Amino acid sequence: MTSATAGCASSPVPGRPSHSLLGVTTGLRIRLQRAVHGLTPGYFALVMGSGIISVGMLLAGHTALSALLLVVCAAAFVVLVALTGWRLLRFRDAVADDFTDPRRGFGFFTFIAGANVLGVRLGMDGRYALTAALLAVAGLTWLVLGYVIPWTAVLGKQRRPVIATANGTWFIWVVASQSVAVSAATLEPVFGALREGLAVLAVFSWSVGVFLYAAAGIFVSARLLLYDLRPIDLSPPYWVAMGASAITVLAGARIVEMADAPMVHATRGLIAGASVVFWAFATWLIPVLVAAGWWRHRRHRVPLVYEPALWGIVFPMGMYAVAGIYLDRADDLPVVGVVGAAGLWIAFAAWALTLAAMVRHVIRTVVLGAG
Repeated sequence: MTSATAGCASSPVPGRPSHSLLGVTTGLRIRLQRAVHGLTPGYFALVMGSGIISVGMLLAGHTALSALLLVVCAAAFVVLVALTGWRLLRFRDAVADDFTDPRRGFGFFTFIAGANVLGVRLGMDGRYALTAALLAVAGLTWLVLGYVIPWTAVLGKQRRPVIATANGTWFIWVVASQSVAVSAATLEPVFGALREGLAVLAVFSWSVGVFLYAAAGIFVSARLLLYDLRPIDLSPPYWVAMGASAITVLAGARIVEMADAPMVHATRGLIAGASVVFWAFATWLIPVLVAAGWWRHRRHRVPLVYEPALWGIVFPMGMYAVAGIYLDRADDLPVVGVVGAAGLWIAFAAWALTLAAMVRHVIRTVVLGAG
């Protein structure tokens, strides 16, 4: 074979991709499919964290920063809905495994909370039709999953005791319920014809969330007290216990601000007082959670690397800040408002660090295939 012929044989045919390009494309597709297969149902916590900090920044007057966070929130929601749909169609067995696993099943409630947090933020820009649409989808999903998840993941398990698998993700059930209350309270002043119905929905879902918080608290506390707790078990979603308390505060503050519908009139004093109590408990939990993280990562050297569960820390921090700001406005508690305003910047710093770590992780594992 002449050198010219050899050169032609090794050159890519015009209009046809080279073998190396095909290999790269195939590898990327395989890695993407692997990522979708393993997509955790709790990944919508990314939407929750970005959205609630966007709400807080807008309340604090930082409109440009709030708009940036809203873009990230909306883009993440669209991408995650698409990836979840792909996973449901292509990897149904993996989805079914998540539904029946009490350690992961409650993560599906992050879709409800994420949709409502995004809707509330859009409502602050006057896009109430989108808020209503997201509430309709999230509310229906909340009603369905509120019965399905406890059955498939907890009551339907053959192996006992199920309580041994209880963890911080169980509090996401509470967050989803309270997010419905916040969204309904946001729409109540806008849709006059539906005012009483939205008031009933807000008070109803807030009340359900309070009882669910008590139930989740009992189950998770029993797991911590009755079974060995390894450092690796004390994962970031335990912060959701604080976030669930904080969103109960926010939902209560929004209900207190609502018009004097019969349901609101009957419960306003109770909800206002309970909101202050939940804020105090959320505040008390923060040093406990920080100490647990120190014990896990410093004392026992569990590596602090990116994992989707880290968004389970970002959202509670942002929610605590926004809850404090709203509670100050509703009940005239300036000390609470100051704490919330300071906490907002801490939450934003945590969001930025986690987002940077996530982008780096996706580039390394999916795009470059570096492991």
